[in-house]
Amino acid sequence: MSVLWFNRAIALILAAALDRIVGDPWGWPHPVQAIGQVITWGSQGIFRFKLPPGGERSLGIFLGLGVILGSGLVGWGIVRLAEMVHPMVGLGCEVVLLASCFAGRSLRRAAEDVLDPLESGDIPLARERLALYVGRDTANLDEPELLRAVLETVSENATDGVMAPLFYALVGSLLPVGSVPIALAYKAASTLDSMIGYREAPYTHLGWFSARFEDVLTWVPCRLTVFTIALLSGRPRQVWALCRRDAPADPSPNAGWSECAYAAALGVQLGGRNVYRGQVKEKPLLGDAVYEITGDRIHQALALTRHAFLLWIVVGVSAMVAVMGWNGSLVH
Repeated sequence: MSVLWFNRAIALILAAALDRIVGDPWGWPHPVQAIGQVITWGSQGIFRFKLPPGGERSLGIFLGLGVILGSGLVGWGIVRLAEMVHPMVGLGCEVVLLASCFAGRSLRRAAEDVLDPLESGDIPLARERLALYVGRDTANLDEPELLRAVLETVSENATDGVMAPLFYALVGSLLPVGSVPIALAYKAASTLDSMIGYREAPYTHLGWFSARFEDVLTWVPCRLTVFTIALLSGRPRQVWALCRRDAPADPSPNAGWSECAYAAALGVQLGGRNVYRGQVKEKPLLGDAVYEITGDRIHQALALTRHAFLLWIVVGVSAMVAVMGWNGSLVH
């Protein structure tokens, strides 16, 4: 049992280091690509039936659960097969799969991809690059709006792209199946939400389950992330008070809390007027505009995410070591 706990702790540490140093190299195969392809095939197949709303919802539930459970099962199978070759091969496979679930370096790369042309004054290039990462229309955004869009992306994806996968990896480390299946299952749920979890047609009914289920899965890690960011800010009461004041106005049960935590910690204001496919949407204002949003503020947000991630790794691994020690004392 102690060896199992030790290997799982080492896998988490190495996966965090791999994501920090390497991230997701362009052109390399990635589990999310395979998950996304399955979602595309499944949703296109369902649309061909031209079902009524109830039928689409039913098959949407089947698609969502199939992708989530299937991703976890495939991850479990890959690690088990690798362990049969050699324990170290199994450990290496676990590290790579876990690192693919953490998007810390990818999130930083995406932010810097837009910030670099902004700093050199190339607004058109910044708009073009931002369009690769956000759903809003970017063609007419000025520099302040571009910066706000980047910070909103960084602060929202810090939860579902970085902290929540780590949360489920830590949960999985306490279960017989291990970290990889649980983290991959959450990653599949997040991918489903990002691809088909929309209220607008044609995904209104097909993606209903995926959107709601991802909201439920992200609820706890989101609140823990808000709490962690509040602690790291040095002003936990103020950050929490601003989140309680502003975050509930956001239609998402998680995105508003995540964005508001960063806005409050950084002393900036997020939200406001956005345009999606030509349609204007007013999002609730989050936080107080004590400071303007700048590139430095965005880098501070990225640093907060790194520190929160490291804190969770330290706490999680320390808990595993404590459990190992407790089990060892029972044996002796």
